[in-house]
Amino acid sequence: MNGIVLIIDDEKKICSLLSRIIELEGFKTLQANTGKEGINLLKNNDVSIVISDVKLPDVNGVALVKDIKSLKPYTEVINLTAYGTIADGVLAIKNGAFDYLVKGDDNEKIIPLLYRAMEKANLQQRIFELDKKVNSKHSFATIIGQSKALKEAIDLAKRVSKTDTTVLLLGETGTGKEVFAQSIHQESPRAAKPFIALNCSGFSPELLESELFG
Repeated sequence: MNGIVLIIDDEKKICSLLSRIIELEGFKTLQANTGKEGINLLKNNDVSIVISDVKLPDVNGVALVKDIKSLKPYTEVINLTAYGTIADGVLAIKNGAFDYLVKGDDNEKIIPLLYRAMEKANLQQRIFELDKKVNSKHSFATIIGQSKALKEAIDLAKRVSKTDTTVLLLGETGTGKEVFAQSIHQESPRAAKPFIALNCSGFSPELLESELFG
């Protein structure tokens, strides 16, 4: 169960100590001394676990959890602090942290906790990759063709997918209207919500006109 562990702590000795302990377990580690440096490393490396101090010179480590999860949803975060409070612990978990440890307890707890976090991170990443494969089946990349008209239609569909505009697709049976509709949905801000296909022949013209044009 190999993976990269990013350690963020402004105390270089603690970074080095944690790094040695974790590398003995077969993991690769990266070190950062500020939140900004940590985020840059996170962007450029496939990090599975982040171990972050709460008191960083440029950002609160509890608040940093939210930024990390926003950037890499499958990355698990463990917060460490020398001065733990219940409020900080609750907020860290609420922001998406895997756990919250008080320094001093971490020597005995960090490795078992790291393995549990790594197991979850690996599972989350597999789910993330599976979602990408499933979603790629309904993307504009799957629409094959070189004609000018098709390229223009794809370009227009891509642009409209970013808006909240009602879209009417017209074409003969078998020309790919539903494929276009699925691709627009997948590229839209509503991609996480269900795509529902309906047979419109069952609706009255008045109802369809009201739905499409208001």
